[in-house]
Amino acid sequence: MAVPTLRDPAAPGAHVPLDRVCIVMMSAVGDAVHVLPVLEALKRASPHTHVTWVLQPGPATLVRGHRAVDDIILFDRAKGLRAFTDVRAELARRRFDLVIGLQVYFKAGIVTAFTRAPVKLGFDRARARDANWLFTTHRVPPGTPRHVQDQYFEFLTWLGIEHEPVAWNLGPWPEERAWQRSFFAPIDRPAAAIVVATSKPQKDWMPERWAEVVDALHHDFGLTPILVGGRSPREEHAERVIMERARHAPVSALGSGLRRLVAILDGSVLTLAPDTGPMHMSVALERPVVGLMAYTNPKRTGPYRRYHDLLVDAYGDVGEDYPISMENRPDRMDRITVRDVLDRVERWRAAYRPDAARSGPNG
Repeated sequence: MAVPTLRDPAAPGAHVPLDRVCIVMMSAVGDAVHVLPVLEALKRASPHTHVTWVLQPGPATLVRGHRAVDDIILFDRAKGLRAFTDVRAELARRRFDLVIGLQVYFKAGIVTAFTRAPVKLGFDRARARDANWLFTTHRVPPGTPRHVQDQYFEFLTWLGIEHEPVAWNLGPWPEERAWQRSFFAPIDRPAAAIVVATSKPQKDWMPERWAEVVDALHHDFGLTPILVGGRSPREEHAERVIMERARHAPVSALGSGLRRLVAILDGSVLTLAPDTGPMHMSVALERPVVGLMAYTNPKRTGPYRRYHDLLVDAYGDVGEDYPISMENRPDRMDRITVRDVLDRVERWRAAYRPDAARSGPNG
């Protein structure tokens, strides 16, 4: 495959090599997971390309050390205005051939403005909200609504790079396997990871219902439930309710950190999660996931290409063929019943559980 080059807008007819690329995507963990196949495809086409990624400290812990990420510049929004001055100082020391702006908010536009590159590629004007299009020199063509992952692939199409095969290579990495083995060593049943809460209350499922699911997973499916996530107040509240109500106490791994979460999800035979980063991490790891979605559009942000048969979709009404959109529908998660979730677990057992070759270290 020929090494990609870019047309230099400052010199018509001239081309510049794709030596140094900057990715501006400072959003949440799920979005970071969606960026990885873009970087994997870019590196396949141009292995020498040096990739710098501007992102927040949280997702940075997930992708630091990834083979397609050469350099990370942190944007710590907790610092307020200082976050912008710090990033500006870091970017002032670098020049790029290409900046790929995958985030459409104004703050990302400001960071894009700080970068020095002849080509700054962003979304088309219709999709670049907050006047983000003002900060780019080039834009991908307008497109029909599609999954977020496919929207990111539009940038590769503009570059003439093939995105197939879609690969994440999220891990666990060799040096993480020892911790994974030690974590699962005392667990004598196959494990099911449960993501107890998300970054937005509207996407959370009720913890008392998770407690019922925990007992069913233990008693009816022979699984050891593992609670995963961070240590936010809502996650700790959910943990407390589940522990108090469940007859069979699950293993709690809250606060393990994102890299160890990769190891836990990889070692589990099933994940149950609302619309949040670990749902997309499970897809990347090829681990079946029961997704609980009602607030966000599953066609846009649901599991990518896989496990749609395990999805609990309360976003649409019965029989509704809703379009792909960014519209959120609040106050719908309580429509998802315990029976809905257990039906999908039953479907998983029938369709996926016989494939023991893909089970984790305790499967």
